[in-house]
Amino acid sequence: PLAEAIEKSVGGFADKTRELAERRPIRITAPGAFASRVMDLISEFAALNPGVAFEFIPSLKTLNLSGGEADIALRVTKSEQDKTLICRAISTAQWALFGGRSYSDKLGLPKSPEEFQGHRFVTFQHDDVPDYLHNWLVRQVSPDQIVMSFSEVDLMQAAIRAGHGLGLVNLRMAASDGALIRCFDNIEELSRSNMMLIAPDAYRRPEVKAFTRFFAPRYAATFK
Repeated sequence: PLAEAIEKSVGGFADKTRELAERRPIRITAPGAFASRVMDLISEFAALNPGVAFEFIPSLKTLNLSGGEADIALRVTKSEQDKTLICRAISTAQWALFGGRSYSDKLGLPKSPEEFQGHRFVTFQHDDVPDYLHNWLVRQVSPDQIVMSFSEVDLMQAAIRAGHGLGLVNLRMAASDGALIRCFDNIEELSRSNMMLIAPDAYRRPEVKAFTRFFAPRYAATFK
């Protein structure tokens, strides 16, 4: 029995060694909006490390990294993170209120929340995303001022561009959209941390550890 137990243990160790040595895609999950921002960095790493493949899982839902649903997650959060995960703060996400050119020409833009009366707003709500942006807006305006609600960020921004109402937009996303006009300074109470979360099992893989060390400082420098 002792010999059998030793044999089983050695076999398990050998299986784990093969698993860690096996080249598998690095699976990254993030909201779809992250894809265009991180693709250049991923391509740069891939060029320097031939043979390393990536799988991008666009999702607003919080996937279970410890359960193996992904290797790395990029999340915007203010809450305490799961202590079983490896966490890296890579930047700060900030929001401001934006409008479109046609809206501005017709109704003007408020210069502070005190000037919200008489304006129309569009908002974002999704079952898998905390409602802190929507809730902030609800506290500032009456219900009839919110004319549209979207479950997709891209659709909400399209509505803002089209002049249907004012809306809260991430500053980095707005920077690449010349049709959006900022109403006033960013709203500090809405700021959140951009976190890079890594599953411990995935971090034991050399390519995942190398990518983490490569990606985190470059993302922070590019999107600070």
